[in-house]
Amino acid sequence: MRMCKEEAARDKVDDLRWIAACGLDCEACTIRRLPFDEGAADEVVAWYRQTGWLLPTEGRDEAVARGMTCRGCRGDRTVHWSVDDDGTVSCWILACCVDTKGLDHCSDCAGFPCDRLVDWSKGNDGYAKAFERLESMHLTRD
Repeated sequence: MRMCKEEAARDKVDDLRWIAACGLDCEACTIRRLPFDEGAADEVVAWYRQTGWLLPTEGRDEAVARGMTCRGCRGDRTVHWSVDDDGTVSCWILACCVDTKGLDHCSDCAGFPCDRLVDWSKGNDGYAKAFERLESMHLTRD
């Protein structure tokens, strides 16, 4: 049996738990997976060391203890990558969508897609895919 385009899109976005406000899929995010996935931890710790956020002798335990993880846009903001030390949210999408408008995803917005989000989606392939996911979600919303 062949599904119509809308049914196929709905099937792809049924599990929205790890879909960020911007449409990125956080399920596979290595920063989110750092506390419980050894492979993800190795990748993230190497990056943290390269950026100077961890010393060469530090690893996953230190990163987790410092809250250098993420639980998604609707998770604990004390461990979200986009919250600065003063509590300011540096992710403009999170601030607009979740904090200002009280929405789960940009696709829920009456003004979707806004020009700023369209411009953001042109930044890289991951952002483009996230935007496509939001478009599918927008088409299939109730």
